Amino acid sequence: MRWLAQKIASRLPTPDFYVDFPLVHAFSQRFFALDPIVQAVRRIAFRALEEDFGHGIVHARKVSLDAGALAIIECRQNGCPLERIRRRLRLAHCAGLLHDVRRKEADHAAAGAEYARGALSRSALFPPSDIEAICGAIRNHEAFRKVLPIQDRKGRLISNCLYDADKFRWGCDNFTDTVWTMVAYLQVPIPDFLERYPAGLAKIAKIKETFRSETGRCYGPRFVDTGLALGRQLYEILERDFRKIVAP
Repeated sequence: MRWLAQKIASRLPTPDFYVDFPLVHAFSQRFFALDPIVQAVRRIAFRALEEDFGHGIVHARKVSLDAGALAIIECRQNGCPLERIRRRLRLAHCAGLLHDVRRKEADHAAAGAEYARGALSRSALFPPSDIEAICGAIRNHEAFRKVLPIQDRKGRLISNCLYDADKFRWGCDNFTDTVWTMVAYLQVPIPDFLERYPAGLAKIAKIKETFRSETGRCYGPRFVDTGLALGRQLYEILERDFRKIVAP
């Protein structure tokens, strides 16, 4: 099913977010690859992330790059100077790298924020206000939870960009990778998986109403709609080809 999902997704159009902002994404990717502070945080994340639950380093990298691109776009819209944009980009990348370091815990956002605060404080890579911006974003990135207030503009920007970039993954990425890794890890029986699938699609649809940045509200629902189209195709195949295999 993972292979089939990836095959279907390869025929879908590239999300408009990447089509409309190619230079922004190129800048985010280059900065992610070359900035020494981002690379130091990447090493921290690499040691802490677990790959068997669908939220490892590949997921963290995608979220980081999109959070960085969102930060650039939002900062430009507010007329920020280049040096401030670069600093916000760095914070968005680092929040993306660390946001799921405690993904298996019940309240993984709060646990991840505490881990990040300790790791970044020991690293001496950032001043306290930047650490708080990163940790506040991690604390607020989980869907359908109360958003804890963030007082300063920098912190709100990083929080919104991280949330939206993470929820972009509720599009095709959810069906090409994440869901299958989680199902395998949790050893969910096929009948149970099929029973829960429609409710899962409904929950994904609700995420469209939650995007927080101006850019995220514009492009996020399009990610989700594409993912839902893929998810519905897969469900039809699952019902047709797998339900009869497991029927009593």
